[in-house]
Amino acid sequence: MRTDRSGFTLVEVMVAVVMLGLGVVALASSSAMATRMIGRGKMETRAAQMAGRRLELLRLTAYSTTPRCTALANGGPETADNVTESWTITGAGPTRTLTVAVSHATVSGVHNDTLQSMVEC
Repeated sequence: MRTDRSGFTLVEVMVAVVMLGLGVVALASSSAMATRMIGRGKMETRAAQMAGRRLELLRLTAYSTTPRCTALANGGPETADNVTESWTITGAGPTRTLTVAVSHATVSGVHNDTLQSMVEC
């Protein structure tokens, strides 16, 4: 007499559970990495926006005086939203170089960025 057995064996079920577990662990680790990358990008964007804003304020200051560039001065460090910024003005004659340096803390240390532009005096 022949019996018909259908379904999965215990070994097949255990292999499927192990494969599903590995997939879930891989998905969890990649989502944690994506979360860290989003946080780092947020801080770098905030720092770049602050540097750009400071550069525009320096331009406004340079062009609002007569003669031009007489009110420009080095400044900083100033800290806001966990970003520290400082700025320097160099040059003489018809042009000045504006340099804005921003820094913020990361997991691996401090990240520094510099934005530089020139204004005509």
